[in-house]
Amino acid sequence: MSLISRIREVGNGTDSGLSSKVPISPVQLRALLQEQIPSEKLAKMVAENPILAENEVRSVCRRLFEDDALPGMAKCGDDLRERMTDALVDGIFGFGPIEGLLADRYVTEVMVNGMHSVYYERGGVLHPSGKGFSSEEEIRALIDRIIGPLGRRIDESSPMVNARLDDGSRVNAVIPPISRSGPLLTIRRFSDHVITLREMVGLGSIDEPMERFLTWAVVARKNIAVSGGTGTGKTTLLNALSCEIPGSERVITIEDSAELRFLGHPHVVSLEARPMNAEGEGEVSIRQIVMNALRMRPDRIVVGECRGAEALDMLQAMNTGHDGSLTTLHANSPEDALLRLMTMVRYAAELPVDVIERQIASALDLGVQIARDAAGNRFVTQVVEYRFNAERGKAQAEVVYERAYADARGKWWMVPAWIDELETLCLARRGEVESWKRSIL
Repeated sequence: MSLISRIREVGNGTDSGLSSKVPISPVQLRALLQEQIPSEKLAKMVAENPILAENEVRSVCRRLFEDDALPGMAKCGDDLRERMTDALVDGIFGFGPIEGLLADRYVTEVMVNGMHSVYYERGGVLHPSGKGFSSEEEIRALIDRIIGPLGRRIDESSPMVNARLDDGSRVNAVIPPISRSGPLLTIRRFSDHVITLREMVGLGSIDEPMERFLTWAVVARKNIAVSGGTGTGKTTLLNALSCEIPGSERVITIEDSAELRFLGHPHVVSLEARPMNAEGEGEVSIRQIVMNALRMRPDRIVVGECRGAEALDMLQAMNTGHDGSLTTLHANSPEDALLRLMTMVRYAAELPVDVIERQIASALDLGVQIARDAAGNRFVTQVVEYRFNAERGKAQAEVVYERAYADARGKWWMVPAWIDELETLCLARRGEVESWKRSIL
């Protein structure tokens, strides 16, 4: 028996599960709408003509509220009817309970952990939102609405999906049987404003000597790997470093999901990997793009994150005339970054360990480790130089700079030899370099 028939039977006293003495609930209203417009039909209407679909939803809601045969409708005043209809429309065409969070430009991440658990990140700290969804079906409908226009699919045979919204936000969704808490949704948002190294000084992430050092490293075309854990600000720092690339150079960015912003650079080509479609075809991997990028006359290659076999091609590019390339790695320390790179290179080719380590040490000049503390402060904790120790036959990370925690003053352990070459390369004046050396003592 349909829900409408069941509700109407309340008037005849044949169903005690529903009462005409209380207003109809939002869950019941949504169920009534779905009986009038099935989910598949509504999804198709939304995709083809969102304005027409919204008008149809509002029209159906209006007819339901005006149906005297439906107990509970008469108890809904005009204000309640409007609020319920608006909430239903937001749930169908917007983001429902998380609409307000996504409208807040200071919220950087929204996490839906089930019907009654929604968290958000602001300023690097997690907060409960106090909001929730009325049902798991509402979360599933939101996930489908997000990934549907992107040509992605999520179901029991493929219970995980990664996607990107039009504004660049990164979306991850997981559903049962992988998730035991119902449908899960995580949305990572990125600001339109690009944070520069100068602004990072103001935020306390780096100090002025580090700002100058990193700027020199970029203009001197040093290959740099930014490493850190999830949410530490690797992409933010990578973007800040990229802002220092001279405008006369051609930059090619390669990402799994486009996050980098080059708003002020005149010559940037942005490439993005493509996952396989619902039929299991059409995948374009980062490794394929890296290999193709070498034929596009790049001055510099910026890989958003190395996480697989593309690491070998990235290292080869750095070793074959594409100095000044940048990338990020998930790692807890620069030493761990070396181990991760070795593992990733072995995904691509069976090479002797010493050959891989020599390749890494030859390709990478600097490693920059970034971290986030419990208060949400992000800061550079280490800078290292990667070198190959011929006696030991191993790549090693020599510490240049260390900073224990956000409020601490960093300690410089050495001055890389290339700093003294800046004057010869016409990248800095001798007095400027000497002044910088005095400032780090």
